[in-house]
Amino acid sequence: MGERAPIRLEPWGEDDLPLVQRLMGDPAMTEHLGGPESPEKLAERQARYARPGSGMFKVVDETGDAVGSVGFWEREWRGQKVYEIGWSVLPEFQGRGIAGHATEQAIELAREEGKHRFLHAFPSVDNAPSNAICRKLGFTFLEVCDFEFPPGNPLRCNDWRLNLRAAPEL
Repeated sequence: MGERAPIRLEPWGEDDLPLVQRLMGDPAMTEHLGGPESPEKLAERQARYARPGSGMFKVVDETGDAVGSVGFWEREWRGQKVYEIGWSVLPEFQGRGIAGHATEQAIELAREEGKHRFLHAFPSVDNAPSNAICRKLGFTFLEVCDFEFPPGNPLRCNDWRLNLRAAPEL
């Protein structure tokens, strides 16, 4: 993906609620996700992320600061079990390649886990940066689809799929 941002993934921790609040409680950060979550939903999300083996990671820069999140989880999609992946980077760290590099690392973790052949990403049709990451990382665009996220909020998304069993492009 060109020059790489110097970041690493760390398992989500018990003390990472402030990061969840910034990522999922901020109207600007959740513009393509149906808006900010309530304090109760943020606490639930934090507890879920902090469970061992959750598949959620904080993205940490070279200074040790948490700058975003990336994760993958199992879901049922079109009649089969697949992984879904999602990422988010705090506004002051966007535009540096961090999301793409973190997503590359998470893809490798999903590939190593080896449970599912396909990994899907579902960015909003209006989220140009996330759709660009999918293209750059070799995902195949399948279709536009509708989700409710959160429930009751219609969301138009692009369905991007990556074959985890195909050899990664160098």
